[in-house]
Amino acid sequence: MELNAGPPQQRALLALLLAYAGRPVSLEEMVDVLWERDPPVSSTNIVHRYVGNLRRLLEPGLPTRAKGEWLLGGAGGYHLKADTGTLDLLRFRHLAEQARSAAPAEAVKLYTDALDLWRGEAASGIPAEVRSRPVFAALEQERVTLALAAADLALEHGGTVALLPALSAAATRHPLDERLQARLVLALAATGRQAEALDTWQAVRDELAEELGIEPGPELRAAQQRVLSEAAGPTGAPVDEPVDEREEAAAVVRPAQLPADLAVFAGRRADLAGALALLDGDALKTVVISAIGGMAGIGKTTLAVRWAHQVAHRFPDGQLYVNLRGFDRLGSAMNPAEALRSFLEVLGVPPHRIPVAMDARVGLYRSLLAERRVLILLDNARDADQVRPLLPGSPGCLVLVTSRDRLPGLVATEGAFPMTLDLLPAEDARESLVRRLGAERVLREPSAVDELVDRCGGLPLALAVVAARAAANPAFPLSAIAAELRETPGTLDAFADGDPAVDVRAVFSWSYRSLSAGAARLFRLLALHPGPDVSAGAAAALAGEPVRRPLTELTMASLLTEHAPGRYIAHDLLRAYATELLEDAEDDRPAAVRRLLDHYTRQAHGAGRRFAPFWVRPELSGPVPDFDDDRQALAWFTAEHPVLMPVVELAAQGGYDTHSWQLAWALERFLDQQGHWRDCATVQRHGLEAAQRLGHRTAQAHLHRALARASARLGDYDVAWQGIRHSLRLYEELGDLSGLATAHRSHAWLLDRVGRYEESIVQAERALDLYAVTGNPAGEASMLHALAWTHIRLDQNCRAASYLQEALIKLNGLSNRYGDAGVLDGLGYALHRMGEYERAIVYYGHALTLYREIGDRYNEVGTLRHLGDSHRAAGDQDAARADWQRALTLVDEVDPATAGDIRDKLHYLDLPDLVGAERRVRRSCRGGP
Repeated sequence: MELNAGPPQQRALLALLLAYAGRPVSLEEMVDVLWERDPPVSSTNIVHRYVGNLRRLLEPGLPTRAKGEWLLGGAGGYHLKADTGTLDLLRFRHLAEQARSAAPAEAVKLYTDALDLWRGEAASGIPAEVRSRPVFAALEQERVTLALAAADLALEHGGTVALLPALSAAATRHPLDERLQARLVLALAATGRQAEALDTWQAVRDELAEELGIEPGPELRAAQQRVLSEAAGPTGAPVDEPVDEREEAAAVVRPAQLPADLAVFAGRRADLAGALALLDGDALKTVVISAIGGMAGIGKTTLAVRWAHQVAHRFPDGQLYVNLRGFDRLGSAMNPAEALRSFLEVLGVPPHRIPVAMDARVGLYRSLLAERRVLILLDNARDADQVRPLLPGSPGCLVLVTSRDRLPGLVATEGAFPMTLDLLPAEDARESLVRRLGAERVLREPSAVDELVDRCGGLPLALAVVAARAAANPAFPLSAIAAELRETPGTLDAFADGDPAVDVRAVFSWSYRSLSAGAARLFRLLALHPGPDVSAGAAAALAGEPVRRPLTELTMASLLTEHAPGRYIAHDLLRAYATELLEDAEDDRPAAVRRLLDHYTRQAHGAGRRFAPFWVRPELSGPVPDFDDDRQALAWFTAEHPVLMPVVELAAQGGYDTHSWQLAWALERFLDQQGHWRDCATVQRHGLEAAQRLGHRTAQAHLHRALARASARLGDYDVAWQGIRHSLRLYEELGDLSGLATAHRSHAWLLDRVGRYEESIVQAERALDLYAVTGNPAGEASMLHALAWTHIRLDQNCRAASYLQEALIKLNGLSNRYGDAGVLDGLGYALHRMGEYERAIVYYGHALTLYREIGDRYNEVGTLRHLGDSHRAAGDQDAARADWQRALTLVDEVDPATAGDIRDKLHYLDLPDLVGAERRVRRSCRGGP
């Protein structure tokens, strides 16, 4: 009964009328069902209005206030005309009544036809609180009662195949009804689906335990035992002389199939400890499944075998092992039926008694493992579907699964414990070499060992190949082998081996060959990305198409790792492999690089709009994205900073001059404000050279100025003065007043740095006038802020405070939290110098809040330092200590150069603040901001 009749309450009224199936419904009951205990005062009028709407819905064109033929009123209520031809509920009841007096075979068919009329739950489409009323619950009970009767009849007289979909739907709707679930288990087994029947029984058992805290009752347990006993026959059906093959197998063999433990196993202590912890306590009251994933060559099988040997004594009924060949050099993944046959034979089942049907084979396998404690190692699985038939159905077993696929389906539906192996840390890698080559040889050449570890990148397979070469040539110094790796950077040649099982290139190829065409193409193109990681957006730019599915596929295959949400990284050797593939492919590399550079250029300018709103932007060839706010812009810059520098180099070395200068323009403010001054100088130099090659004078003017600022930060004032002069001259020649304002602003800043404050003020006032002429209030605010700092340096704090107050007014309504925070911090500083410590603390607090909202830790450190100064000067040493301690926790990641100064502040905190005492008796002006 799917209802789409207007608003929820109106749909609920129609559902109620239909549920009464032609019988009258009183107004009182309508109101009670629709609103229960809290009906509105006008509830009766609302019902009448809904009735009118429903009449016109049932009979389009019906005049207003006309009664129509279908929805009729009388005796204080309404009823809906209905019969078996117009209402499924009445037809359902009619078929059920016919079935009760029919012969068994006909009755099963009638019951099935009746249940097939259901298309979901009763009255779907109305609010849940209305659907829970007794009138609708009674309809569900009718369905359950009929399903039980139909199942009993079908199980006794046949017809379960046709009935099964309806029975399964009813059981799904009522997962805790043991009567329905027991019949579903028996019906599945009766149709030859014994494995699914046992899986269903186990799922119901888990649901009962989780939801109600109980074990299955007698009816469900009896159903399970019946399925198990029937599974013992050769085809899953009862036989004339049944054989208990569990007892027969146990008497024949206790399997012990684990491969030998690797004698040179090293490291992985935390992984092993975590794995062993899975078996603590009551874990084996269920089937414990651990899915060990990771990239090719990471050591999944090695770890699984080591773990299995360490816990084998806890599984007295034996160990089973199979290589499922999911990522095999021949591409011949093992069929689960083949694996089952192998296991059944090992468990002692004669070949002629192994069922042919897959479901029957699974059922027999699970029957043999019932109430046993067996360790099962499923190595090199391709996907979850290959694993599921090999899972036991009863508690007490441990299943270890290794795969290059992350097997999320196994985690989600079977409750597997995921364990993704990471690269070996350097210490474990050295231990691996010690175990393979001996301590004396490794200790003899520590620097060569460090280089070997570094070039193998923590990949156990690569370490094994290198160690094998060293072991095969004991006279070779390790430095010579390190030199071989050094001579072939970015390739896999040094990790080649005659045995495909340990040839790194070959092992990677087995994963690559399993990819879809789209994922394989993306894997190759990612070799063009300069790294160290790539965002989903950048990957899409490289491919020129959506990449959500290919990225997921590459991640599942462990060819990429999603180390942060939406950000992916590949091992250096995998990148080398992708580069080799790209050389041989017909992918359009220049177009892909151009798309990638377009992506970063547009993203950088979009973020820059929020980061430096007073700048005029150059026109780009494509749309520039909008960032929600300055916090999002800073988050983008911060996340991409390690990538942006290699991207700039890619543009510069590849001759993409337009991208070079546009990237430099966009990145200057972020790199400068966050203290990345060497990076800033490098970027601006590349951009300026590109602009000069193109003859782009506006870009040259902007980048001369930007390079001057970065050079001054680094103490190279010769370059700085030269750059400012070039910038001013070019902007004047171009007649670009906005650019000229920015150039004068930087000129003022440069003069300020060298102590030429009066000249700085002249330049700053020129910039201020130009920003006003060009209608740039954000630029005016920025310039007023700069003027304030110059006056602070002249000890004209009152004048500085006035400039800062004016800057706040200019910023009002601009949504420029960077500007707001900087001005508030400046006000705090001016007030501190005036001796107004309490007021300074208030302004610093506001600035600190804004910097934290934005996520700007660099400027947060500076404000915390100032805030601590004011707290100390005000006599609150505990608050000062807290401020500086917080700054110290942040400073190493954002500005290590200032760490010593903060530590000095903490060290001398308890000494008298002589400077503060002097300030407390000397004010620059009265009043203040």
